[in-house]
Amino acid sequence: MMFTQFYGLKFNPFSKEVPFDQLYLSQDLMELTSRLKYLQQVRGMGLVAGEPGCGKTTALRKYVEELNPAHFKPCYFTLSTVTVLEFYKGLALTLGEQPKHKKVSLFHQIQDTITNLYYDRHITPVIVLDEIHLADGRVLEELRLLFNFKMDSQNPFILILSGQTLIRNKLALNANSPLRQRLTVKYVMQGLKPGEIQEYCASRLKNAGLHEEIFTPQALEAIYAITKGLPRLVNNLVTSCLICAYGRKQKQIDEDVVYQASQELEV
Repeated sequence: MMFTQFYGLKFNPFSKEVPFDQLYLSQDLMELTSRLKYLQQVRGMGLVAGEPGCGKTTALRKYVEELNPAHFKPCYFTLSTVTVLEFYKGLALTLGEQPKHKKVSLFHQIQDTITNLYYDRHITPVIVLDEIHLADGRVLEELRLLFNFKMDSQNPFILILSGQTLIRNKLALNANSPLRQRLTVKYVMQGLKPGEIQEYCASRLKNAGLHEEIFTPQALEAIYAITKGLPRLVNNLVTSCLICAYGRKQKQIDEDVVYQASQELEV
């Protein structure tokens, strides 16, 4: 990309591929991390919800990546519109098992694997089910049954349900109230706050080798107004700003560049 040379950047700082140790620690990310740490101590189920692009998946991947493999077995599973049987098979595979064929056998296989990990090997499985809002009522009901161990006296697992805010409506239904009641931790991600946009952009640019301040205060306000602080939208818009400013051979990014960039993106 020509704009990277123009700004003296080693790479596009606003691409998706950011090492976890270089992620900007927003208030949102720190709040979520503290809740996940609590869930880690007490075990059981938690819910992480948020609009598309708010950073849920990135935050959870960071959390899973940083778990000590001597004590935790991370299992990351993205749900699509799967049947109950497909869900069981996918979960068994994620746990490192060769899935059995029948649903009842899979049910016991998954429970036995979790029990064996926790009680025999002293390893807590940490299961992240992403895109949980796509799961239908049957999968949600099976989840409650599957993660019911020893009459709920102990939780030999950590289960994190993650999805768009639509999942809160599904969990509010009477049929899902037993699952909802078992959620120890609930957190709704909001994205970046208005005062964090400047630091966020500066930290991303710095990681790519640019230490100067290139955004005017008005440009940063416009970026927040257009994106509402959702990191994915911020990344797309700011990349577009860098391309537009490069086209104008303009080092400073003002609000005029931001509005041109947003029109080109049709944000």
